[in-house]
Amino acid sequence: MSCQTIGPALTTFDPYSLPPLPPPFHRSPLSSPLSPVGWTGVLPCGKWDCECAFNSQRGCCCVANEMSMLEDHTFMRMVDMWEQLTRLDNDIKEVTGNNKIAFTAAMRSRSDCFGPFTSNVPIRYYAISLNQGNGYNDALGTFTAPRAGLYSFSFTAYSNVGLDGERLYHKVQLIKNNEVVASVWEDNREDTEDSATHSVLVSLRQGDQVYVELLSGRSLCGNTKEYNRFSGYLVYPFTQE
Repeated sequence: MSCQTIGPALTTFDPYSLPPLPPPFHRSPLSSPLSPVGWTGVLPCGKWDCECAFNSQRGCCCVANEMSMLEDHTFMRMVDMWEQLTRLDNDIKEVTGNNKIAFTAAMRSRSDCFGPFTSNVPIRYYAISLNQGNGYNDALGTFTAPRAGLYSFSFTAYSNVGLDGERLYHKVQLIKNNEVVASVWEDNREDTEDSATHSVLVSLRQGDQVYVELLSGRSLCGNTKEYNRFSGYLVYPFTQE
């Protein structure tokens, strides 16, 4: 080894003055002074840049290409994940964004009878206490489904004829698009007062209509405390109509 002193404090190093190395190592005359050790076989670079790995100063990014590819792959994965999250968010909004649909209404208090009529008559429940989603129309007594889904409906038929021996005679039925879904009825002279409640699950498409009607020749009497009621709510929506 030889060193050359330059001034009082600095020295330079001559890599070509090193003694011979055993095989398979040797100092190649083609090696730069910064890479004094050579390799006689195929350089074990793998996918790395051999020129960068063996001939550049320490600190050179010899895996720049691989890092760039990794960054691109990671970025594309993040974009794909973002798109999937966006679709999931849209699906959740589709399911939950418009599901607050519920109503309940009652016939107005009256001491006389509603009916009898010569034809079936829809019952208009004017006293609205809840109408989320604005599906219920009190002018018609009809609920129109704002969206497709499974709905729960219930209705109560109450009547009080007041006098013993008077005929308690009524039949009330739930209608979906002009088809009977459920009904309650009473016909006797033993009771002066009676009530019945019916609940049912109904699948509706958007725009389907549901209402309650009183059959012809029947009557509901003595509804002084608004016992006659009609209610409904969305159990869960259908994502595809």
